[in-house]
Amino acid sequence: MLTGEIFVKEGLISEEQLETARARKEESGANEPIAILLVKFGYIEERDRVRITGKMWGMPFADLTVLVPDPDALEILPAEDAKRYHALPLEVLGNRLTVVMSNPLDIFVVDELRMTSGCEIEPMIGVQAEIDEAIVKHYQLESTVSQQISGLVSDFDITVGVSTTAIEEEDDPDEDDAPIVRLSNLIIHQAVADKASDIHMEPRKDGMVVRYRVDGVMVDVMTLPKKVATPLTSRMKIVANMDIAEKRVPQDNRIGAVIHGKPYDFRVSTLPVVYGEKIVMRVLDKGGINVGLDNLGFLPDNLKLIEDLSSKSYGILLVTGPTGSGKSTTLYSVLNKMNNGKQNIITIEDPVEYELDGINQCSVNTKAGMTFAAGLRSMLRQDPDIIMVGEMRDTETATIAMEAALTGHFVLSTLHTNDAASAPTRLVDMDVEPFLISSSIVGVLAQRLLRRICPSCKETYEEQRHTLERFGFPIPEGTPEVVTLYRGAGCEKCKHTGYRGRTGIHELMEVNDEIRDEILKRSPSHILRNLAVKNNMRTLQMDAIAKTFLGVTTVEEVLRVIYA
Repeated sequence: MLTGEIFVKEGLISEEQLETARARKEESGANEPIAILLVKFGYIEERDRVRITGKMWGMPFADLTVLVPDPDALEILPAEDAKRYHALPLEVLGNRLTVVMSNPLDIFVVDELRMTSGCEIEPMIGVQAEIDEAIVKHYQLESTVSQQISGLVSDFDITVGVSTTAIEEEDDPDEDDAPIVRLSNLIIHQAVADKASDIHMEPRKDGMVVRYRVDGVMVDVMTLPKKVATPLTSRMKIVANMDIAEKRVPQDNRIGAVIHGKPYDFRVSTLPVVYGEKIVMRVLDKGGINVGLDNLGFLPDNLKLIEDLSSKSYGILLVTGPTGSGKSTTLYSVLNKMNNGKQNIITIEDPVEYELDGINQCSVNTKAGMTFAAGLRSMLRQDPDIIMVGEMRDTETATIAMEAALTGHFVLSTLHTNDAASAPTRLVDMDVEPFLISSSIVGVLAQRLLRRICPSCKETYEEQRHTLERFGFPIPEGTPEVVTLYRGAGCEKCKHTGYRGRTGIHELMEVNDEIRDEILKRSPSHILRNLAVKNNMRTLQMDAIAKTFLGVTTVEEVLRVIYA
């Protein structure tokens, strides 16, 4: 069994984090090993736990974000056995088959694989979720989405065949499902496999276009014939428990499903448009929120500052940015860090996106009178230490939250502004008293998400400094005339985009006495920004260019997200 000390020794966590995790384990009475709890609390990633486990067992770790299975190895082990035993064949040399497993010490599974394949098994250790995703991806390479769609549409029956109101766990080709059911399941499963954050089904004059948002960018996936559009819309509305007869007004709901062994939530929204109803499904990976502050892309000084701000006993920490900029992930990561079992933490959200152990979470229900303001008032009678308000939408909510911060509570919330310095100005515009704002806010974090360069095809190139300056980049002093930058050449791993995954860029403004004085004077945001920069705040542009020089992202991506 892994002890926590090995993670300290490997530099993955600090002694303080280990003691906090042990205290939370004792407080909650959890029976899980400390390594599992470190993942659950967001201190380490699952792949770190698996890698260190392999190191302790003397078992090589397989990074399936980089390694690609040999097609000859895939032919040796049938897909059914790979799924059943959560084992991915990686390479075959003579009579020896290398197989990635989540538990390579399971001798019974190793024996079964040996008998099934007729080969000697060389086990490697890997992350189970990555193994399952790779099995789905690589065993279906010969059956692409477009091929499956053409097959489904060719035998498509215009009658909507719906026997269940749940997303199927697995698609069985021999199952006698109606084509529309298999089509809807395929769209959802492929979105999960492609790590899409949203699924868009858009009716057009001559058919329906399905698009995914992957790493913040819209990607066309398939075009369906017109006869499929109405039945597919009806199928999705039935799955989401919506009224299929009502086509004139927007509807929304949420559903849960387990896909490839992982729990997901889908927030489904319909909107009447010219040629039918547009459907958008937000994909929420319920297991993907425990990322930890260390893994959000903070540069060291900002990471230390946000940890310092979130350790205060009272005040408000605001996170700002547009929709889809990662605000919720940051707030949940801060909550996970503060959740030591010794404090009463309550949240009010619209809706609750991810469920966190040890935290009391409430959902807004406007029809029942449970608004942000009403919920916040009730929460203050529940003896809270830490409060999270999903969004400050009105004067009443903002005022109550700030009064709570002045009476010994620590408050987390979000606001829609373009940068950190605009947050106090926005609150003044909402008719919140300046003295409340200046007295309660301890810090404001503005953020965006940038695509990361794919590590598998990353390459360097040289660029003239004056070219970057022409784009308006804030180039640090002392930068040479010719700088080395990075980009992705494009490969199978990143679908030839040059990017894989996203990271945050941050602008963290600590509210000091100078800034408080300006807030009291109702000074405009540019004055607050200049003061913050004078006090060493790194703007979004500065943070983005720093990550460009570090090889995290590209100049083109910075221009797309920050300078557009």
